Amino acid sequence: MSKQANHQLPNDAHPGHSEPTGGVAGLNETPRGERLHIAVFGRRNAGKSSLINAIANQEVAIISPTPGTTTDPVYKTMEILPIGPVVLIDTAGLDDEGILGSERVRRSLHVLDKTDLALLAVDAPEGWGSREDEIASLLTERQLPLVVALNKADTLDPDVTARIRAAVQNRFPPAIPVIPVSARTKAGIEALKSALIQAASPEEEEPSLLGDLVQAGDTVILVAPIDRSAPKGRLILPQVQAIRDLLDHHAQALTIQSEELPMALASLRNPPKLIITDSQAFQTVNALTPEEITLTSFSILFARYKGDLCELAAGAKAIERLRPGDRVLIAEACTHHRTDDDIGKVKIPAWLERKVEGKLSYTWVSGGTLPADLSEFQLVVHCGACMLNRRQMLARLHRITSAGVPVVNYGVSIAYLHGILPRTLSPFPDALRVIRS
Repeated sequence: MSKQANHQLPNDAHPGHSEPTGGVAGLNETPRGERLHIAVFGRRNAGKSSLINAIANQEVAIISPTPGTTTDPVYKTMEILPIGPVVLIDTAGLDDEGILGSERVRRSLHVLDKTDLALLAVDAPEGWGSREDEIASLLTERQLPLVVALNKADTLDPDVTARIRAAVQNRFPPAIPVIPVSARTKAGIEALKSALIQAASPEEEEPSLLGDLVQAGDTVILVAPIDRSAPKGRLILPQVQAIRDLLDHHAQALTIQSEELPMALASLRNPPKLIITDSQAFQTVNALTPEEITLTSFSILFARYKGDLCELAAGAKAIERLRPGDRVLIAEACTHHRTDDDIGKVKIPAWLERKVEGKLSYTWVSGGTLPADLSEFQLVVHCGACMLNRRQMLARLHRITSAGVPVVNYGVSIAYLHGILPRTLSPFPDALRVIRS
């Protein structure tokens, strides 16, 4: 998906970089969470960085004949024609050794949670070995699309590369393409790109942000409060993406602040199809919106778009079971500067404690990792995840629920705590049935 937007700090989603690298995108760049994530795995000196440079047709990764040059996953956002906007992830060698080497391998495997498509680089002269077997097995178990690149194939007789390809396809499904290439001469790179494009084509269409909720000609009101959390001179990422999605579906977007809602409603000849608000303005906007008009939030839209709205709705019901002293994890996918009235640090804890009529014990995490032991928490409250790709958010939800812990996101929890969750889930019948069951 290629959508023009900018990385800014939203009130209820807090976008930022969950990865350790990368700067803030410009106004004309596709957000990282909307890009196809292609992770390159392989042994040290298999030519992973060289392959990335050859695919990108530019020097974006550091290359060296010394094994282990790449020590941590490196993220490069770019446009690769004809694939489109992607994030290429260069990982450390899976055969790295020693204590530090084991940590590098662990970090490389952590990348799997955010990988949409995997490229396994194999040093053709070395052949296919146990390391390749292990990573290929792990990728196929996770049902991740996989392409194998037999790098340095120009140094071997074609019959040798053909035998390696046959051996790989005998071990794994023939549907996995095995492409002989040379990162040095660029031979086979176009064939590799074609294989990546074919592997990246989703069998099932991802959920739309708004496309199934509106029709051409509909009017949607977006309530975008301008407060201390709002970036100067810009809109926040979820608002920009909602506007773009409405434009893509030929609907009209009317963007206002909450106090302007009565005037906006009065100016329309027909009622809007939908009102979308920042979650922090739920109370005000709910009071100003007639009951017959559908109301939801940016964060709830992203809960469906990036994760599993039904799972998060079920998590909202768990708030009822919280008792004073219970442990709550508040997880944000990025690092950002918190204000005095920060939504995750201040407001949500205050609303939760008002609900349970007592103090709760909080742990806050930011960035790409969650605590190793999640079973000690009675609830996880996650941000809107607008900076994560869908696969990464689903992996997070799976890990949390596998630990037996309910999870809810900012927008869903805020709507629940203000008593308006059924109304804000009315556009989503499946999630509505969850909270009414």
